[in-house]
This record gives sequence, C-alpha cells and structure tokens, in this order.
Amino acid sequence: MITINEAFSKLNERIGKIAKVSMTSAIVAGLFTHMPMLVSDIPNHDGLFSQYFDQNMITSGRWFLGTACGISSYFSLPWLSGILSLIYIAIAAAVLNDILEIKNPVFAVFSSAVITVFPSLASNFAYAFTMDGYMLGMLFCVLSVWCVKRSEKFGWITGAVFLAFGMGCYQAYVCIAMLLCLYRAALVLSEKLTTAEKVKRIFKYVLMGAAGAAIYYVMLRVLLLIQGKVLDTYQGINGMAEGNGLSLIGTVKFMYSDFASFTLGKVFIPNVLAGVCIMIVLLTVCFLFVRKAIKTELLKKPLFYIFTLLFIIVLPCVMNAIMVISTDVTYHVLMRYQWAFLIAIMISYIDREAGEKVKLDAILVWLAVLSCTVISFTYAVTDNIAYSNLQKKYEKTYAYCLRVADRIEQTAGYYQGIPVALVGVVGQDSFPTTDITEDVTGGLLGVSGDYLLYKSENYADFFKYYMGITFNVLSSDEVVNFYNEDFYAEMESFPGATSVINHDGVIYVKTENIR
Repeated sequence: MITINEAFSKLNERIGKIAKVSMTSAIVAGLFTHMPMLVSDIPNHDGLFSQYFDQNMITSGRWFLGTACGISSYFSLPWLSGILSLIYIAIAAAVLNDILEIKNPVFAVFSSAVITVFPSLASNFAYAFTMDGYMLGMLFCVLSVWCVKRSEKFGWITGAVFLAFGMGCYQAYVCIAMLLCLYRAALVLSEKLTTAEKVKRIFKYVLMGAAGAAIYYVMLRVLLLIQGKVLDTYQGINGMAEGNGLSLIGTVKFMYSDFASFTLGKVFIPNVLAGVCIMIVLLTVCFLFVRKAIKTELLKKPLFYIFTLLFIIVLPCVMNAIMVISTDVTYHVLMRYQWAFLIAIMISYIDREAGEKVKLDAILVWLAVLSCTVISFTYAVTDNIAYSNLQKKYEKTYAYCLRVADRIEQTAGYYQGIPVALVGVVGQDSFPTTDITEDVTGGLLGVSGDYLLYKSENYADFFKYYMGITFNVLSSDEVVNFYNEDFYAEMESFPGATSVINHDGVIYVKTENIR
C-alpha cells in the first residue's frame, strides 16, 4: 500500500513547474486583491437576505449550484467561501495555462493573475454567499476544454460532463469554454496536419460543447420534474430553449455592439494607462501574428484570410453567446468574466511566438511584461476601490437604519409587532450623495451606490441580522398603494418631523419625497 508521503511525492512530481507557478501566483494575487472581502462580513443588497441560503436555484437553471455551495455550508462565511474560491481559481489557472501551452513562468504568472484580479470578480466576491459555487462552475468549464486537449479519444465525453456541471452552477461561464475552444481550434489550424486530422480535432471540441449543453438541459428538465418546479422568468431563463425572439441579424448586431461597448468601457479599461497597456499587448500579438504569416508564407494562401476573418467575426459572438438565450437578459458584469481569459490568451500567444534571443522580440517581451504588470495592478486597485465603497455603503446604511429604528420606536402607539411600511430607497434630496467611486464602480454589480436598501425587505433583513431589531416590516407588495394615499403626499421625507407617523395602526416611514 502506498504511504501518504509517497502519494504526495508522486503528486508533486506530476504537477509541473508552470502549474505550480500558476497556482501560487493566483493565490498570492487573490489574497493581495480580495483580502478585504475575505476578512470582513460586508453584505451587499442580496447578501442581506442570504445569511443562510440553500442555493436551490434550479428555477434559474443552476441545478448544481446548491451542491457546489454546500461544500462551505449554506451560511454566509466570506473567509471560507473566499479561500475555496481562490483555490478553485488557482487550479483553473494551472489548467488554463496548460490549455494555452504557456512555457515561460513569467507569462504564467500574469495569465494567472489577470483571471484572479479581473474586476468582475469584485462583484462576484461581493456575493460572498455564492461566490465559491460560481468559481467551481468556472473551474469545471475550463476543465471541459482541458479534457478534450489531453485526451484525443474520449476526452470530449469527460469534457461534456464537466461543461454540463459548470453550466449547472452558472450558465454564463459557458462563454469561457467557448472562447478557449475557439482558440484551441485556431491553434489546430496552424499546425502541420492533414485537413482530415484538423477537422477531426476541431470536431471533438464542437462535440464536447454540444454534448455538454445536452446533458445540462436534460439534467435540468429531470430535476425540475422531480422537484415539481418550472423555470423562472428571471433573465428570460424560462425561454432559453426557444431563442431570444430576435432575428439572426438582430442577435448578431446586438452581440457586436455590446462586445464593442464593454471592451471599450470602464470595466475592461479602467483608465488611460491600462488602455495603453492593453493596446500594447494587442499590437504585439498582431505584429507576431503577421510576422509568422509572412515567414510561413501563409499570406499567399486564400484559406489564411478566410480563417482569420472567420475568427474575428466569430469572437464577439462567442464572448456574448449567453445573449442567444433571451432579449430579457441583463448582461451584467458577473457574466463578463471571459474578457479576463481573452487577455490570458493574448499573453499566451506572445509567449508562443516571441523568442528572447532576437533583440526585437526581447524588447516586445519586456513591453508585454510591463504592460501586464500595469493591467493586473490596475484591476486590483479597481477591486479595492469597489470593496472600499461597499464598506462605506454598509456603514452609511447602519447609521441610517439606526436613526429610522429610533424614530419608529418613539412614534406614539408603537408596540412590538406593529406593522411598519417602509419604502425601499433612501431619499436623495434629504441625504448627500457620497459615493465618489461611481466613475470606477458604476459597471460593477452590487458594489456601487450609497446604500444597501432597495426595497422594504432589505430594511427588515438589515434590522434583523445587523442590528438585532425585529420589526414587522410589510413586504414591497403590501406597501405598493402607500404612494397613492393622500396622507402620504402631506408627509415629509425622512428625517422630517412628519416622515414617520402612525396611521390606522400602521407605522409609515416616508423615505423619499415622491408620490
């Protein structure tokens, strides 16, 4: 029987240098960037009611999310779920660099770092109660492509299973798998193989994707039937098998315009310096690509132009593939993680084509390394600006709710359990707007803004979990007619003298001056 020391020794031998560098880099970059969320209990608006959440999101199509999040329990434990998330990302980084065939440890560091600090993860880490499940789903999607690369014969089967379970955690990460498959296909086309062999290898990736999607959908339907549930209308998920209702041309236009908008937006390019560095990396890739085409005389072959053009045309569609589901999809930043992998692919191409023995190539490598350093650091700074604002949102919400709670309890006729009607938002005309990070965090879901309060239920959860106060707060549906009452128009907005009143046995709190 093999001893524990022998087992770890063999494992250490099988994990190559690049994999070790990749995992170490991801963990270090992750701790450096995301530590504020790991060591704090800072909720966002969804986190208020997810202190304990079984993650049964099957009605949203995420049939494996409950199991994935169950590893860290269903309690909101930022440190544990955060560490698990970093472990998943670290493994994904090692697998990714093997898929991309990165040889230089320096480039392995940056490809690992960029997928660990990309700003969409700041939003993801703000949803502490579910971030580990999402990151496990991302890892599965990366593994799906790796399985096909590693096993020519049956890898597509294993890959399909991984892809199905990855989509079962979060469907949007299928775009990551599609992007990596597209790049692998491009590499296959550049290899010296027969046409038949090229078609065979590329078809394995297509087969994996189709089989994975089929397994995902069959599992979803079976589990919905077992639980007696139907798909929710949220994000148009209930129509995902029916298309998005747009024409093919309309869908493609939508994908292209959104791709351009996000790629040139503040999340992907946080500032001018980062934009310049991304452009340097992109131009370096273009230069190396054209130079190789000249050296290998590909410029004389019509197929070269056809495949290059096809790659450029298909890329935005692959990046935005989730848009095919529905026109109702709000394509927020959690669904944009694949842009980090796009940068990693560019890094890997520079590693593949640049030889440091050539003086020009040495200069290009230095430029790429310096640019990647700036890009990674800028993303890490963006994440920490987001976390800083989320902390301030919590502090301002606590101070505001403390004042509201005191006024409620001091209202004549108050008793424990009296119905309390609260409008969700905080009046902007009564309190200053102090979120100075909007220009940076505006596109980051869950971390921008001034307060955590968007509906009545947010008040109830904040009072309960963070202040130890139990109010009988009426639901948003129950207070919807509050706006139409005559007495409401006469009330002042909080903290005005008449902003909290007892009317017919219900305490009303007018938080904003609208009717």
